[in-house]
Amino acid sequence: MLISYSLRALQYLLCVTRVLILCIQQMAEAFRYSSILLCVVLVLLISGSEQLQSSQGETLLRIQRLLNYPSSLSSWNISTDFCNSEPNASVTVVCYEKSITQLHIVGNKGTPRLPGDFSIDSFVTTLVGLPSLKVLTLVALGLWGPLPGKIARLSSLEILNMSSNFLYEAIPQELSSLSGIQSLGLDDNMFAGEVPNWIGSLQVLSVLSLRKNKLNGSLPDSLSNLENLRVLALSHNYFKGEVPDLSSLRSLQVLDLEDNAFGPHFPQLGNKLVSLVLSKNKFRDGLPAEMTSYYQLQRLDLSNNTFVGPFPQSLLSLPSVTYLNIADNKFTGMLFENQSCSADLEFVDLSSNLMTGHMPNCLLQDSKKKALYAGNCLDTGDQNQHPISICRNEALAVGILSQQKKRKPSRTIIAIRVMGGIVGGIALVGLIYLVVIKVKSGKTIQKSTTRVIAENASIGYPSKLLSDARYISQTMKLGALGLPAYRTFSLEELEEATNNFNTSAFMGDRSQGQIYRGRLRDGSFVVIRCLKMKRSHGTHNFMQHIELISKLRHRHLVSALGHGFEYYLDDSSVSRIFLVFEYVPSGTLRSWISGGHARQKIHWTHRIAAAIGVAKGIQFLHTGIVPGVYSNNLKITDVLLDQNLVAKISSYNLPLLAENGGMVGHGASSGASKEPSLSARINQDEKVDVYDFGLILLEILVGRSLTSVNDVDALQDQMEASIASDDASRRSLVDPAVRRVCSYQSLKTMMEICVRCLLKKPADRPSIEDILWNLQFAAQVQDSWRGDSQSSEGSPVTPTQQPQLHITMR
Repeated sequence: MLISYSLRALQYLLCVTRVLILCIQQMAEAFRYSSILLCVVLVLLISGSEQLQSSQGETLLRIQRLLNYPSSLSSWNISTDFCNSEPNASVTVVCYEKSITQLHIVGNKGTPRLPGDFSIDSFVTTLVGLPSLKVLTLVALGLWGPLPGKIARLSSLEILNMSSNFLYEAIPQELSSLSGIQSLGLDDNMFAGEVPNWIGSLQVLSVLSLRKNKLNGSLPDSLSNLENLRVLALSHNYFKGEVPDLSSLRSLQVLDLEDNAFGPHFPQLGNKLVSLVLSKNKFRDGLPAEMTSYYQLQRLDLSNNTFVGPFPQSLLSLPSVTYLNIADNKFTGMLFENQSCSADLEFVDLSSNLMTGHMPNCLLQDSKKKALYAGNCLDTGDQNQHPISICRNEALAVGILSQQKKRKPSRTIIAIRVMGGIVGGIALVGLIYLVVIKVKSGKTIQKSTTRVIAENASIGYPSKLLSDARYISQTMKLGALGLPAYRTFSLEELEEATNNFNTSAFMGDRSQGQIYRGRLRDGSFVVIRCLKMKRSHGTHNFMQHIELISKLRHRHLVSALGHGFEYYLDDSSVSRIFLVFEYVPSGTLRSWISGGHARQKIHWTHRIAAAIGVAKGIQFLHTGIVPGVYSNNLKITDVLLDQNLVAKISSYNLPLLAENGGMVGHGASSGASKEPSLSARINQDEKVDVYDFGLILLEILVGRSLTSVNDVDALQDQMEASIASDDASRRSLVDPAVRRVCSYQSLKTMMEICVRCLLKKPADRPSIEDILWNLQFAAQVQDSWRGDSQSSEGSPVTPTQQPQLHITMR
């Protein structure tokens, strides 16, 4: 190869020498300046002839001719040094080892089609003369015709962008051979047909953008194979049907399906989305609970669909959200003035839904936030709101229609149901009549001095309760997945479950009532709390609290399953209330962290998951009820694990218990709303729970019980010092059972959260949203860390190794 270059250099020198000799002879015969100028030009031409004669240079000039000499290529000519030309927004040529590897040609927006004699086949044949191309951008050049499959002969292509042209017919199958393609952009063309199934074979594809075409049909399931896909943009086409399951695409950050006919169900997605646009489709589903954990989401557009069900108001407070549009749907639910909003939120459109209540102050009082909300039933005093009856009636109609679409019973069945309802109603009226007659005649059979009067099984109380119950963000109900419906229990049913409240079922006597374990007729275990009530409390007060308790149901709380009342017969006042909670069988978090049995210690990933669960439970208590439940005096012994090692908070301040037990000021009690500085107090109470969470997190990290305040302070100081030190220093503080299996970043993040939660000044402690964000990050980096294998952590524990149950419910 060296000899070849030497020979070419020698030939070049001989050629130059001959030209110089000729010039000298001309100068000797006629001393004219024009001869000298001619010599100089000849020498310069020969010096550049090595590039101009190259096949790739000729290919570029041929491309210029085929594109009808566009203005963006006006600087190209036979003397252009393509590899060293200055790049600009319209044209860029990049070379590597004398081969063109990148070619970018961008025309003006709205460039018309090339003349009728243009041949896309000839054009692509010419492009193939640049075999080393890795990046090819041909945007807004007027290209037209079916894209030839021979473009796949550019086998090194990694990025192909031919947007804003006039290409039509199907996407050529030959593109499936481009195994190294990472980005495919064919926006704003006229491609037709379906997205081909072979698209799933492009294993390294990270960007697929097919906006503004005439593509149709349903999407192939093979899209779920694109594990590296980050951007999927299919807006403004004619797609229809269900969106394939994309939950396995863990790298997906942008999903744009605007202006199609997708639906009716909300797509299954991962939680790392940054932008989600589903507007102008045919979605008619409710929103999944998982959306409230889209902590990286910045843009959400669900407008112009028929989404139904409660609007998850926690979407307003997602930490990264800046744009939120749910206009023109059928969302229901009540908005609250003190709903929190993300600090980065800039635009919100809630228009044309079925929502009631009041607009959040965080949207109305911040000049940096633009909020649209016309066409609802909000109490704003504006003329562009409907009467509340319209929203209620339409919400009911939506519910009826959805039921009819799911199931269409025959007329016979409908008739039977109607008759059954009539007969049942008559029987119920008769039963009530007999009870009243017996009470009046004094012939009621008394058991001790009381007898239970079962409450109506329905908890759908009228509008008064709905207006008084300024409690629940509708979206938070979605957190109670897997729980049976809340219902009323009779005294007989509870007596049977506890063997007449036998001492063998007795679990403890707390300041707010006795606790029993029971087994229902279906075999499920429950925890029953018996509360003795004062005669001064009226039924109306209890019903408000019961309505609240029925809503306090979440995956990470020991949730209420139902209730029962017992009344004094002499004045009909409540004598006892029975609150029935789920039974959590697998012991406390402490028993799995520092219980003294090495075989029971849970893995690092399970510890992060438990911390996330506790944080989500706290977040629900703070934001899932208005006013929130704060100062819950949380301890690690109050955190229970179910059979799947899901963490549940068992001790929190139920308002009914607070009022009855004199705990006013420790939750959503009636006295809390009368404080003059409520917002400051709520913020301080929130940070009390954050400190308690820090103590739980500290024990999760060090793997042992905390003996005293001095012990906590010492560990906090050591942890804070280790964060600024090296990895070995940090690992020396961690429970030896997980010391070697936690990733560098996840451990450091967990320690940083812990130290911040334990800061002395409440104002310096992080918010629960900030905590959740960082915990989710720790879980993600740990999940992606290759060193965290099950084999290195030892044999997994099983929930069947159950320590004794502890449950305290304040």
